[in-house]
Amino acid sequence: MAGSELRADLWITEYITPWDLYVHGVTNILAYEKTPYQEMQIVETGAYGKALVLDGKWQSCTGDEFLYHEPLVHPAAIAHGAPERVLILGGGEGATLREVLRWQSVKRAVMIDIDEAVVRACQTHLEEMHQGAFDDTRTELVFGDALQYLDDTEETWDIVISDLSDPIEEGPSFQLFTKEYFAKVQRVLSPNGMFIVQAGPVAPAELRLHARIYKTLESLFPHVASYNSYVPTYAAPWGFVLASAQSLDCLMDADRTDSLLSQPELEKLKMFDGTALRGMLSLPKHLRQALAEEMQIYTLAEPPKFFGKGISGEA
Repeated sequence: MAGSELRADLWITEYITPWDLYVHGVTNILAYEKTPYQEMQIVETGAYGKALVLDGKWQSCTGDEFLYHEPLVHPAAIAHGAPERVLILGGGEGATLREVLRWQSVKRAVMIDIDEAVVRACQTHLEEMHQGAFDDTRTELVFGDALQYLDDTEETWDIVISDLSDPIEEGPSFQLFTKEYFAKVQRVLSPNGMFIVQAGPVAPAELRLHARIYKTLESLFPHVASYNSYVPTYAAPWGFVLASAQSLDCLMDADRTDSLLSQPELEKLKMFDGTALRGMLSLPKHLRQALAEEMQIYTLAEPPKFFGKGISGEA
């Protein structure tokens, strides 16, 4: 390519839509395994550091993961005010757990992940992400099925975070973006509890998944909010949906947010503060219209299907 110097010999080609690709240049493969649930790679890249890749789909990387994990965790904690008990469904890299444990009020954080091999590899190779969160005395790590855990537990939680991989049909999270799954979460929330879901891209060509997740949660919860954060290695702004029985209006109060964040670990946040949160919640017109006009609700009979996987190959 004229005027360009390519510095990688191995490339991960991720299919974004049937017409769009994102090609990540890989400089080293740190770990590879076909687990009972998915294909895992942990790689080093030229531009964005180390990355976790599952079933050919980019999960997160050290260079820009804060643009995903900070918005995933902190709006729910801000809305609650002082969460003590947090349940994380998924979250293999440990970065979601890391952000949860920044809150001094948190007394217990339980992380449920179905794939022990992925979590163990992340513990070994992605210390920059988990930063020792797995060793915190407040952490309980459980390897198992999220649906089964929700069925069995009689505990209630101030925050439940659904940090699951995208619903690729062959993957382990395929049926965990449905009304039945969300209803199981609703059962275990405390009266003022918050439920947050990573809810797919909100680029114009890919809005439908996010809008339908939003609509599905709206069928169960009286208060639902969509917001998003641009993550460069996802090649799109990424959407989140927050749901609760309690009002979420407080999230627009930047001064209140900044006051809650004025504790030592939370002052270390890179992108998140009251102004950033208010901006993420101020959706553009086309996205507001998509949320208002969508009618389909995801169920176990008709679950979502996320487009595509990816492949690795030499230049």
